[in-house]
Amino acid sequence: MKIIVPMAGRGSRLRPHTLTVPKPLIPIAGKPIVQRLVEDIAKVAGEDIEEVAFIIGDFGPEIERSLIQIAEKLGAKGSIYYQNDPLGTAHAIKCAEQSMQGDVVIAFADTLFRADFQLDKNSDGVIWVKSVEDPSAFGVVKLDNYGFITDFVEKPQTFVSDLAIIGIYYFNSAEKLMNEINYIMDNDIKNGGEYQLTTALENLRAKGAKFTLGKVNDWMDCGNKNATVETNSKILAYETEAMAHHPASASIENSLIIPPCFIGENVKISNSKIGPGVSLGNNTVIVNSNIEHSLIQENTKINHGNLSNSMIGNSAQYFGVAREISLGDYSVLDFLSK
Repeated sequence: MKIIVPMAGRGSRLRPHTLTVPKPLIPIAGKPIVQRLVEDIAKVAGEDIEEVAFIIGDFGPEIERSLIQIAEKLGAKGSIYYQNDPLGTAHAIKCAEQSMQGDVVIAFADTLFRADFQLDKNSDGVIWVKSVEDPSAFGVVKLDNYGFITDFVEKPQTFVSDLAIIGIYYFNSAEKLMNEINYIMDNDIKNGGEYQLTTALENLRAKGAKFTLGKVNDWMDCGNKNATVETNSKILAYETEAMAHHPASASIENSLIIPPCFIGENVKISNSKIGPGVSLGNNTVIVNSNIEHSLIQENTKINHGNLSNSMIGNSAQYFGVAREISLGDYSVLDFLSK
């Protein structure tokens, strides 16, 4: 099986944190979003992953190496493809056509999930869905009495279903999907000015393809700062046992750690209260601070911080008192200087 990961967008709603790092590579509880995504898919798939193909923009060689390493940690080959123009979800998959062979999972790298189902490989495909209160903001599916999908509807303005597509799909024949994607692109068939994957899915369904559901128990968004901080807290709660032990290189003096928390290598904490729901990246220093439900990246220094629901990037410095902030990489915020 192969995993195809379209991730060319920079994540403008998560700025300033995505000005230097693409959103899928932002660490959540110590691990990049996209790494968590492919690892969770591998668990659901229940089999070895042959290849992980990443569809990216101009992210640079360092990030490309990081992505290849993520694939190799799964024992898979890592491949890089480029989507230089944002022409839609179907176009993104077209960019990885060379890897679209056999059975594949396509996963858009802006979401995380928790699920306990196994893939039904007797169907032509499986669509990951979650019941939502307001389906008008999502693509949704309609079902027949046997649980097969009868319609794919993009952002319905009148209610047709509350089963929202979360952006993860399984296909037992990548070649059949590519035939439909090539058809809609060759014939310039667009929805909302873009080539949409849901158009190709509807064409496959109309030709007799049987799609079933993969219902997830939790669907976690990383679209903006608040959602990302909330997702970090959720992941920490799911992995409380794994987060119980801090690395030997961490130094914790005269401080209280309230689990669940992630504490990276060489973190230094003194005279502080940390947690619950806090992630501290490698080499970060926390002094005289009270931090809860926050996501702090690597090489950052915080002194006299009183933070909640906050997100601070890499190599940043924060000195002062506040309740909620969003501070990007290499920034300095100092309330203490005279």
